[in-house]
Amino acid sequence: MNERGDAAFGTPRGSAEPDLVVDSATGVEVSLPVAGPGARSYAFVIDWHVRIVLFLAWYVIAALLYNGEWSLTPPIDPNATWFGLVVLPGAAIYFLYHPVLEIAMRGRTPGKRIAGVRIVTREGALPAIPAHLTRNVFRLIDSFPLFYGIGLVMAVVTKNHVRIGDLAAGTLLVYDRGSEAVLEHVSTAALGARLDAHTAEVVNELLGRWDALDADVRVRLARTLLTKLEGTDTAAALDGIALRARLEQLARGGVAQ
Repeated sequence: MNERGDAAFGTPRGSAEPDLVVDSATGVEVSLPVAGPGARSYAFVIDWHVRIVLFLAWYVIAALLYNGEWSLTPPIDPNATWFGLVVLPGAAIYFLYHPVLEIAMRGRTPGKRIAGVRIVTREGALPAIPAHLTRNVFRLIDSFPLFYGIGLVMAVVTKNHVRIGDLAAGTLLVYDRGSEAVLEHVSTAALGARLDAHTAEVVNELLGRWDALDADVRVRLARTLLTKLEGTDTAAALDGIALRARLEQLARGGVAQ
C-alpha cells in the first residue's frame, strides 16, 4: 500500500489530494482518491441535519404520547417513564446515528452517500465493526472545543485528511466510485464477506464478459483470480465450466469448494 498524488478515477487533474493505492486480488494496483476536508465537512453537515430532524421527530412524537395532549412541555419532575420513552431513545438516535448507519450501509451514511465518499481501511477494504466503533468513540475528542474543531484541523494537516478517530481505527475516507451499483453478477452478500469492492469488480467483469472472451484467456484469468483469492492452486486442475461455477459461487457470497 502507498499513496500518490496523481488524480485517478474521476478526480480533477491537478488536485492536491493523495490517492490510496492498494493491491487487488489480481495483483493489479487500484487507486482510490482520498476525500479531503471539504468532502468530509459536507457529509458531516448533511448527517448533522438528518440527526437533528430524527431526534426532533422522536421527541415530538414521544412527548405527545407522554403528555397525552398537544403539549411538548417536559414535566417539572421527570420520572422514569419520561426518560425511558423520550430522553433515552432520543439520545440513542443522536449518538448511535453514525456507528449504526456506517455499519449497515457499508462505510457510508446518508451524508457520505450524497457527498460521494465512504470509509475504508488503509488496505482499501471495508472496515470491521470494531473499527467503526473505535472511530466513533473518538468523536468525543475530535469534537473539541466546538464544532469538531480538533477533527477539522487534523483533516487539514494530516497526509490522508484523517481525524483522530480515523488514526485510532486505521481508517480513512475515499471518494466512492459507486461500483456496487453496477455489480450485475455479484450479490451484496459477497461484498465484504468474501470479496472487497475492487475484487468484486474484477469478478463481475470477468463473469460479464465470459462468453465474449477467448476460452484460453478466460480460463487463465479465472485460475489466476481464484488462486489469489483462495491461496491455493487447486483451480489449476479445473476446466472452464468448473472455474465459472466456482466464480459464480463466490459472487453469490458462498465459499468456493
